[in-house]
Parts: sequence; C-alpha cells; structure tokens
Amino acid sequence: QVQLVESGGGLVQAGGSLRLSCAASGRTFSTYDMGWFRQAPGEEREFVAAIARYGINTYYADSVKGRFSVSRDNAQSTAYLQMNSLKPEDTAVYYCAAKITSLATMTVSGNYHWWGQGTQVTVSS
Repeated sequence: QVQLVESGGGLVQAGGSLRLSCAASGRTFSTYDMGWFRQAPGEEREFVAAIARYGINTYYADSVKGRFSVSRDNAQSTAYLQMNSLKPEDTAVYYCAAKITSLATMTVSGNYHWWGQGTQVTVSS
C-alpha cells in the first residue's frame, strides 16, 4: 500500500508559478512511476505529467509542455511538479498518483494504483 500526500497548491495570478509536492510512504519509492493529473469543475480528470521510477523518462500533456516540469527525489520519497507561466485554464484540483513500474502507459489514469487527496490550484486572470 502507498500513501500519497500533495501540497503546494494555492491561488496565483496568471503568469505566476507554483510548485506542487507529493510525499509518498508505504513502499520503496523507486519501485513505482509517478504521475500528475488534474480535474477542473465539470471536466474529466486529465493527464498532466509523469516521471518514471528513476527519473530518466518524463512525459507531458501538450497543454503544459514548456511550462511545467516534473521531477522526483527518490531519497526523499517525493515527487514534484513545477508549474510556470500559469494560465487561468490551469485552474483545477491536481492529483499525484503512483503505479507499479510496468509496460502500462503512464499517461492513462486507469493504470495508476494509488492516488493522493488532491490540492487546489487556482489561477486568476
């Protein structure tokens, strides 16, 4: 079992930055891949970014490429999502998720085994 706790959300003006953190516990952190997803009101949950277990491979949604950066610190059992040049359309609840490393794609939410509680990100115009 894996427990995930997100932090770092908040209210920011358009063009600003936020850094989300996802602290994990319960299993050896380097045995699973990490993903970030978001869900805006009335919308389906969508993929944002993902990072493989050793941090070598990363993936991004087209909407955040060049603005967001995903990273992880296996020694600290923590994943991060650095969000720059934020836009109002980035407003959503952001979730981190973990999946046991496998061939299953990291961009699909259904492939993840554990989820955090979410953290609200609001970008004002």
